[in-house]
Order: sequence, then C-alpha cells, then structure tokens
Amino acid sequence: MRKQRILKIVILVVVAALLCAVFIYLSTGNYGASGAAKDALTSGGGVTVTQTDQTIALIPDQNEGNNALIFYPGGKVDAEAYALLARDIAAQGVSCFIVKMPFDLAVFGSGSAKGVIDQNPGIENWYIGGHSLGGVMAANYAAKDGRIKGIVFLASYPNSDLSASGLKAISLTASEDQVLNWDKYNEALVNFPADTLYQEIDGGNHSGFGSYGHQNGDGEALISNKVQQQIAADAIVDWIAAQSNA
Repeated sequence: MRKQRILKIVILVVVAALLCAVFIYLSTGNYGASGAAKDALTSGGGVTVTQTDQTIALIPDQNEGNNALIFYPGGKVDAEAYALLARDIAAQGVSCFIVKMPFDLAVFGSGSAKGVIDQNPGIENWYIGGHSLGGVMAANYAAKDGRIKGIVFLASYPNSDLSASGLKAISLTASEDQVLNWDKYNEALVNFPADTLYQEIDGGNHSGFGSYGHQNGDGEALISNKVQQQIAADAIVDWIAAQSNA
C-alpha cells in the first residue's frame, strides 16, 4: 500500500510538472506586434477596422469583387502583427479577417474560419491563408469547407494531399527565410493544389511577412518589412482577382 501511495504521488508530481511546462511554453516567448502594426488598426484611408475577441476585420469601402481573405497568424505571433499586411490587401479592395488564436497558435483554432464565414453571409468569394503554422492549419480547414475557393500560403505548405482538391493556391516564400523548413517545404510540393502559383520574394525573410521584429533563427532581410509586405499584398490581390475573373 505504501509503495502504491508513493507511486501515485510521483505520477501526480510528474503530471503537474508537465502541465506547468506546457503552460509556461504556451504563455511565454510570443512575438508581439510592432508599433506600426498597432497604428494600422485605426479606421481611415478607405479601410474600416473593427475588432472582436475572435477577429480583426479590415473592410475596404470598395469591394467590387466581393472577395475576402481569412488569415491565420504564424505560431506564437500576435494577430495584430499582420495588420499592415492585411491593410495593404484591404486597401486594394479585398476584405481581410485576421483570426486571433488561442495562445497565438493556430493549431488550437483551425476551425475558426467557419464562424467568420457564417457571420458574413454577404461575402461571395472566400479565400483562406496564413503564415507558417497558420498556413498549414488554414489548408487543413480549406480541405473541409466547400465555400473556400483558394489558399494563400506565406512561408508555409499543406501537410495533406490537396493536389486533386480543385482548390486554387498561391505560395509566397522569401529568399532569406531561415525559419521555414525548406526540406519539408520541398517534400510538400506534391501536396499543393495542381495549379498553384509560386513566387519567391527576393531579399525577404520569414519575419518580414508580419510586423513583430526579428524571429529567432531567421536570416537577415535585404529589404524592409514594408517592401516585403507590399510585394506580398500585391501578389495576393492580383491572384485573387485572377480567380474571380476566371
């Protein structure tokens, strides 16, 4: 009996220690949004910004194509860090909804897009995408919801076979990215939708798709975040327009 009691105590201590370690990991080391990104959360310049506990919505005054992009942030990156990128997209006529993830990890909120779509029935053409881990989770959702027309991958890739899914896709990477696992990315090329558009941003890095500082282990960018995000926004908007006009 004494040995059993000691064993139970040991197990409880180990479980408690593991839970503490997980909690510490989930609640620390996150990348916060830059001041410039926070400033972009103010309405003006043809874009209306609204926030809820679940999303940041950037809605253009003019959206002739009735297009919208749901965006999943990268792992442990604050949703607000993508406000500048989203604003660049919205300013060109595409509504953007940045999803706020539990613990800033899209793996805990991969189904969040459903609520966004359900709450905005007036939008006709839905696209989903994300940065890094966010892109992986966005692709997983897109495979299950027929309302999604296409996927935007930023330094990301699908972890299941979407080659025959009928989905459209654009894959944007950066030449100086040292966070993306390039071996896994190259292995995943067979999983991308059949007619995916691929574009590498020369001089960009992993962190440059958002506005949260330099990510640990990343390469040094040869262009500014502003330039990288404008290139990305232009590519995304042009690609969405091409899908709508197809």
